[in-house]
Amino acid sequence: MKHVIIGAGAAGISAAKTIRNLKSTDEIVIISSDDAVHSRCMLHNYISGERDEKGLSFVSDDFFAKNNIRWISGKKVTKVDTDKKLVNFADSSESFDTLLIASGSDSFELPLLQSHNAKNVFGLRHLSDAKAIKERAKNANDIVIIGAGLVGLDAAYAFADTDKKITVVDMSDSILSLNLDTYASGVYQQKLEEAGCTFYLGCKVNDATCDANSNITAVMLDSGKKLSCDMVIVAIGSTPTVKFLADSGIVCNNGITVNNHLATNIANIYAAGDVTGLSGIWPNAVNQGEVAAKNMCGVPTVYDDVFALKNTINYFGVPSLSLGKTEPCEGEIAEICLDKTKYEKIIMRDGIVVGVILQGCIAHSGFWQFLIKNKIDVSKLNKSVFDLTFADFYGIQANGEYEWVY
Repeated sequence: MKHVIIGAGAAGISAAKTIRNLKSTDEIVIISSDDAVHSRCMLHNYISGERDEKGLSFVSDDFFAKNNIRWISGKKVTKVDTDKKLVNFADSSESFDTLLIASGSDSFELPLLQSHNAKNVFGLRHLSDAKAIKERAKNANDIVIIGAGLVGLDAAYAFADTDKKITVVDMSDSILSLNLDTYASGVYQQKLEEAGCTFYLGCKVNDATCDANSNITAVMLDSGKKLSCDMVIVAIGSTPTVKFLADSGIVCNNGITVNNHLATNIANIYAAGDVTGLSGIWPNAVNQGEVAAKNMCGVPTVYDDVFALKNTINYFGVPSLSLGKTEPCEGEIAEICLDKTKYEKIIMRDGIVVGVILQGCIAHSGFWQFLIKNKIDVSKLNKSVFDLTFADFYGIQANGEYEWVY
């Protein structure tokens, strides 16, 4: 049996490991446009110089040889022929018995800037992006970052405490608006401002000027403010990498459509990671790769990890983590615990925890994930939600085995 995997990211590598564990003699081929395995979460560390290319890898140097995996690197897939069971790239192709598409996603481009075909506008999604940004930054002093989500702040953090002028623009009224509430995000904003960053929030870019050398020299905000720049980083989201699937017959709708086994509409073809449009965070991508691989190997497995753990964040040594909701809706209440060392916010509806923010100390986050995922009513315990522990939800039976008693 021959298994082909498109993509060498979290989902693709996880799938390859799982297949090799289940099928010791099956052929495994990974095809990727990247020529180095790397963690997207650490690209800002490469830009800042904290890590080199090797330091971004999350596999051992001998991973492919040790697991008897053939890696075709630096090749962009151009077509998947589902009738002939072929993956085409450059001037060659690979046949497959099962196929996993884990091609990830690409930075969303801002049409306004894209129309200029500018040379100094970059996304930050791949190692090639980070390399291009790092090279350009050698001669760039005024950097405008469009987007104050995780990727945008990663870029800002990479240049923090340097002699460069860093300006961040976002339509939201607060940074990290999808991940944290205004208090927790405000902690990071203050630290980034102290490190030299300037923020323009609640506004958007509506015009730009470009010089004769195809470089953006300034962007204009809808407020009328003009921001001079010699490099622009666009971090306003991503789009699944699916262009090569045109005419393949594989159904795509905001990502590849999959069932609960992560199978596409074409037999023996699966998808995992960002390309599915499901939760694209690292742990989920790893889990999806594992589930897809099991199904590829004939081990029926359902993917049911629909609960999204919003990425942990750590800037300036301040860790944060959010689960579920970050702000209460009508009918929900928020309880807050704040001291000099930590900030905790618990959102509940009818006694059931639906959201958690932890900042300063993110230990025991698995406990909160357990409560949210299992929709446990904690109001019956008659104690502060901040005093709850796993011990409140299980007892020890006579035979020494645990039994959940919530």
